[in-house]
Amino acid sequence: MEQQVLHHGSLSFRSLACGPWSDSKAPVVLCLHGFPDNPSTFRLLLPALAKKGYRALAPTLRGYEPSSQPSDRDYRVATLARDVVAWLDDLDVERAHLVGHDWGAAITYAAGALAPERFESLTTIAVPHTPRVRQAAQSLPSQFLKSWYMLFFQLRGIAEWAVARNDWALVRWLWRRWSPGYKLSNEAWQDLRRTFEAPGVRSAMLAYYRQNASPLNLLGLHTTESQRWTSVPVRTLALTGANDQCMDTRLYERAFHNSDFTAGFRIERILNAGHFAHLEQPDIIHPIILNWLQE
Repeated sequence: MEQQVLHHGSLSFRSLACGPWSDSKAPVVLCLHGFPDNPSTFRLLLPALAKKGYRALAPTLRGYEPSSQPSDRDYRVATLARDVVAWLDDLDVERAHLVGHDWGAAITYAAGALAPERFESLTTIAVPHTPRVRQAAQSLPSQFLKSWYMLFFQLRGIAEWAVARNDWALVRWLWRRWSPGYKLSNEAWQDLRRTFEAPGVRSAMLAYYRQNASPLNLLGLHTTESQRWTSVPVRTLALTGANDQCMDTRLYERAFHNSDFTAGFRIERILNAGHFAHLEQPDIIHPIILNWLQE
């Protein structure tokens, strides 16, 4: 696996890359990670994409390394979607496929709404259509209990201390809780730990929640720019783990509306998988994604 660096203005984003990058005609797939994670979450998917002739790239999201931390501390999803479009410009790629997990999924919906002409397809994992989640959750009160951490992360200072306490015990607990059947290897954990402990990353990770999932957002009293982007005119595949303990899989039927996805959408529920379904069931998910890209 190689490394590339992408740019948006003065910010730079290290990325994991696989595939025939010397072939400018090979299709491109960008893979966006979420929380608490980094680009290595796609360590299994990137080679699978490359084997089929795709140029596959997993960038480090804004804030998850010092070189991509903006002076204005802007981590709004709309801004993150603009990062994606800027990366395509930096790569000199007109159109690409986009895959996103967790926050990466939220960014994927937003990028598809912002610049649909730049994307061949969208694939999201673990998070349903974000602008509709709050309304969808009203009929699933248990989701508000699952989302307790979003409110906890609003506590400035306390949350920063708590997430890093005892060797990031809370973060490791979230991995176990959200994907009960998955065991994170020590090697994978040490890689994540290096990401989280880099200067400024802890505050950036929490800023995602403070700027996009504040109590006012969750109560519907304030709407962010990306929450108003309900129309996503790019064909979309949504993957959900049937045992996801972070985002209730039942949200999917409630959050996807035909009128929002005029190019079509499909929901695939992955059995024996939780929030990190792409790591738990790669033998099932990889063929689904590859078939979707090739349709």
